[in-house]
Amino acid sequence: MMYDICNAPVSLSSQDTLTEWNAMTRAFLAHGTATPGHLGAVLQQEPGFAMGHAARGLFSLMMGRPELVRTAQEAATAARAARLAAPLSSREEHWVDALDRWLAGQPSAAIAAMEACLTETPQDTLSAKVSHAIRFILGDAVGMRRSVERVLEAHRADHACRGYLLGCHAFTLEETGDYARAEAVGREGLALASDDAWGLHAIAHVYDMTARPDLGISLIEENRSAWDHCNNFRYHVWWHKALLHLDRGELDVALGLYDAQIRADKTDDYRDISNATSLLTRLELEGIDVGRRWEELADLSERRTEDGCVVFADLHYMLALTGADRPDAKAQMVARFARDAAKQGEMPQRYADPGVAALSGLNAFAEGRYDAAFADLAAARPAMQTIGGSHAQRDVFERLTIDAGLRAGEYSRTEAILLDRLARRAQRPDRYTETRLASIEAARRIPAQ
Repeated sequence: MMYDICNAPVSLSSQDTLTEWNAMTRAFLAHGTATPGHLGAVLQQEPGFAMGHAARGLFSLMMGRPELVRTAQEAATAARAARLAAPLSSREEHWVDALDRWLAGQPSAAIAAMEACLTETPQDTLSAKVSHAIRFILGDAVGMRRSVERVLEAHRADHACRGYLLGCHAFTLEETGDYARAEAVGREGLALASDDAWGLHAIAHVYDMTARPDLGISLIEENRSAWDHCNNFRYHVWWHKALLHLDRGELDVALGLYDAQIRADKTDDYRDISNATSLLTRLELEGIDVGRRWEELADLSERRTEDGCVVFADLHYMLALTGADRPDAKAQMVARFARDAAKQGEMPQRYADPGVAALSGLNAFAEGRYDAAFADLAAARPAMQTIGGSHAQRDVFERLTIDAGLRAGEYSRTEAILLDRLARRAQRPDRYTETRLASIEAARRIPAQ
C-alpha cells in the first residue's frame, strides 16, 4: 500500500502513478486546470484503480450537468469492476460507495461516505474537500464547518495540504458569520498555499459581507497567483471583484469586467452562467442598461430547461430567460419545476421548496407583477439556503425580493428583510442597504407631504 500527499492510503503500484495522483490532488484542491489531465494519466497507467474512477464520477456530478451523469455512471461501472478484480482499501470502498449513493439521488449519503473516510483517516484532505464541495451544493454551511473543524488537528504544520484545509475552514467561518476568524484563518492558509483560490475567495467573501470593498479589491489584485492558474473558477474571482466595485458605486467598472473577464469565455457551465446572470441582474437593479448581453446567456440557458440537477443552476438559467424574455423556454422551466417538485428525493424536495416559489417570483418580477413577485420570493426566502451556493451568490435573490417589495409598496416588510440582511452582514451597511433604506424613508415621507 502506498500513501499519497494527504498521508492517506492508495492502491497504486508505481511511483510515477502516485506522482500523478498527488499532482491531481493538489490541482483539485487549488481548483487548477490540470486536474482532469492528471486524473486521466492515473487511470491510463493503472486502469484498475477504483478510487480514480470514483473520483472521475464524483467530479463529474459536481458539474451539475445531466450529460455528465452518464460519465459518472460509466465511472461507477468501472469502479465496481475494479472492486471485483481486486480487494479495495476502506478509503476506496467509501469513495465508490459515495459515487453510487449520489447517483442514486442521495448526495447526503455521499457526504456520509466521505465523512467515514475522515473518521478513519482525518488527515485525508482530498476527502475533506469532496465532503466540503457536496455540502456546498446542498447549502449546508454548518455541516461544512463541522466537517472541517473535526479534522483540523490532523492537519498540523507539517501536513502538505494544511493551507488548503485552512482555506476551506475560512470559507465555512465566513458562511457561518464568524468574519474576523475567517479573515485571519484565510490569510494563514494563503501564506501556506499561495495557489489556493478557494481560500483567497473566502477572504473576498468576508470583505463583501462586511462592506469593505477597498480591502477586497486590493486582496484580489495583490494575490493574482492564487487564482490566475484556475479553471473557470477564475471567472468567479473576477465576479467577486465586480461586486466589490459595484459596492463602491463603480458600475461602469463592473460592466467592463463582465465583458473583459467574466464572459470572456462563453461557456454554459452553470457556475459561469450564475456569475453572469447575477451580475447583470444587480446592474439592472441599479438602473444600468445592459443592452443585448442577456441574449447570449438566454441562448445557452434555453438548452438547459430540462436539466433538473441543481436548483441554484436552474434559477440562474431562469434569470437569463427572463432577462431576454424567452416565453416558451420560461414556460418549459415552470412545467419542469412542477414535475420535479412532485418527485421524491433530496433534490426534488428543494425544487418543491423553495424552487417553485422562487421561480414564480422571478417570472413575476420580470413581468412587472411586483406584488406577486414579492409574495413568491418572500415565501421562498426562508429555505433559499438549501439551494446551495454562498451568501454572496444567493444575495441576487435577496435583492430581487427587496426591490420587488419596494416597487409593490410593501415598505414595512421590505424594511424587515433589509434589516435581517444587515444583521447577517455584521451590521455593516453596504451601498445597496443604504440606498434601499433611503428609498423606504423617502417613500414614507411622500404621503405626509
